Amino acid sequence: MRGVRHLLHLIGRFTRQIDRRPPSPRLAAWAERHLLPGERALWIRLGNGDRRHAIGVAQRFAESRAVSTRAEIAGALLHDIGKVDGPDGAISRAWMTVNPRSGAATRRYRDHERIGAELCERAGSDPVTIDLIRGAGSDELVQALKAADSSSGFQRP
Repeated sequence: MRGVRHLLHLIGRFTRQIDRRPPSPRLAAWAERHLLPGERALWIRLGNGDRRHAIGVAQRFAESRAVSTRAEIAGALLHDIGKVDGPDGAISRAWMTVNPRSGAATRRYRDHERIGAELCERAGSDPVTIDLIRGAGSDELVQALKAADSSSGFQRP
C-alpha cells in the first residue's frame, strides 16, 4: 500500500508540474503571511506547481497540528526549496526522481533537503524552520511534515 501511495504522490507531483497556474491569491497570501522577508525572496523563485504543492503540504501540516508555529509552517512551505535551482520541466524532474543512475544533477536534486536548509539559513530563517527542512529536530514535526507531503497525491490546492 505504501508503494501505491508513493506512486500516486509522484504522479500528482508530475501533473502539478505540467499545470503552470499560480496559486490563488487567497492561498498565496496565506503562505506569505508565514514567511520572513528572506524566506519570501526564496519562495518567489519557486515555480507555480511547486508553490501550489508547498501550500497544500503546509495546510495539511497545520491542520494536523493545531499548535503549529509560524516557523514550523514556514518549514512546511519551504520543504522543497532546495529544488529551486533544479530542472524546471516535469519530465526532467520525474526522471531524476526515479532514475537509478546518480549523476551530479540528480544527486543535487535528491539532496534538496540539505540545500534548502542551507538556503534558508542564509536567508535568516528560524532554526526550527531550518531543522524541519533538513528533516531534523522534533520527530513529531518531521513525521507530520512527511505525512502531509506524502498524502498530496492528486490533491490540488
